[in-house]
Amino acid sequence: MTIAYFDCFSGISGDMILGALVDLGIEPGSLANELDKLNLDEFTIDFKKVTKHSIAATHAVVEECNPDQKQHNNHHHDNTANHSSHHRHLSDIFAILDQSCLQADIIHQSKQIFDKLAEAEAKVHDTSKEQVHLHEVSGVDSIVDIVGTVIGLKLLGIEKIYASPISLGTGFVTCDHGKMPVPVPGTMEILKDVPVRPTEIRKELTTPTGAAVISSLAEDFGPMPQMVIKQIGYGAGTRDLTEVPNLLRIVLGQKNNSDQDEVYIIETNIDDNSPEIIGHVMEKLFKTGALDVFLTPIFMKKNRPGVKLSVICNLHDCDDMVSIILNETTTFGIRRYKVNRDKLSRDLIEIETKWGTIQAKRGFMKDKHIKTIPEFEDCKKIAVENDIPIREVYETAIHIHQNS
Repeated sequence: MTIAYFDCFSGISGDMILGALVDLGIEPGSLANELDKLNLDEFTIDFKKVTKHSIAATHAVVEECNPDQKQHNNHHHDNTANHSSHHRHLSDIFAILDQSCLQADIIHQSKQIFDKLAEAEAKVHDTSKEQVHLHEVSGVDSIVDIVGTVIGLKLLGIEKIYASPISLGTGFVTCDHGKMPVPVPGTMEILKDVPVRPTEIRKELTTPTGAAVISSLAEDFGPMPQMVIKQIGYGAGTRDLTEVPNLLRIVLGQKNNSDQDEVYIIETNIDDNSPEIIGHVMEKLFKTGALDVFLTPIFMKKNRPGVKLSVICNLHDCDDMVSIILNETTTFGIRRYKVNRDKLSRDLIEIETKWGTIQAKRGFMKDKHIKTIPEFEDCKKIAVENDIPIREVYETAIHIHQNS
């Protein structure tokens, strides 16, 4: 599986992503040919080699222009779409995408990113996402950055994206709405539930476009996942920062084992909660996204019998799990640690029996089918309705599957 890790040590923006993707090896001409399908107003796109703190990188430059401003080394787009480049609404951008010749999955993913931007701006300005003016993110450059990113990821064959915590600057920036605090309100709204890393750098490190792209596309945020590194690309921002190189690093690699991932275990020892409360907590943890919740009988200090409550979850759910346990139980402390999880790839099938349909889960290891397990609830229902042993239902379902 081809994966990409976005190392956002200096934040993230649309031009930084585009530059890093080209730095990874995308042919600028191939990217431009796909962008041509947008039928946008006249624009040029250029990729320049630059250095930031002596690190070589690629800087993407997208500019609106008149036909007579076309340069030989830039890509030229016919002025075939009559869309104003100022203060577009979400519907205007969706119309551009729907009228394009892009593939359906690229249009769908691009719409998701713009929808997230519009939702954030609407929340900040207390209006609906259909009515909000997108201002800075509705221009040709932002549209090209977002759609170009989705195209670039597909050209590179990237199947999953992971990211580091997002670095944020401080200070103030001037925009269409006047002077805004950094991060600007739209960026902060987009980054809800995303791990961030504040810095003292008095610049806008992460833009709304960059925040929307990575929060929409990343599977998880945290340390670099286990992989075999194949390529590394650096995308440059416009500014030169003294504190850090103004770069986005994208690491392209192959997962060592497509059936392995990283999860977190949260656990605590409890000896003074009633069983009813523990049952309620387990149910609430599952509803909030826990992958598994289980209890282990233990003896605690003074030989008191108790239980160890253990939760398996993804990184982005850890804080919610901790909050539930601290609020709902008597414990005063919780342990959490990361573990590697090996798991079978799986799918669901239906097995037709003389009693009715039974769903079953099939497990695969490296694309080899190794087991099929009928779903318990389906087997139980059939056993009760027909007054037969549930073992008989299981064995019949497996026999039918093996001989089908």
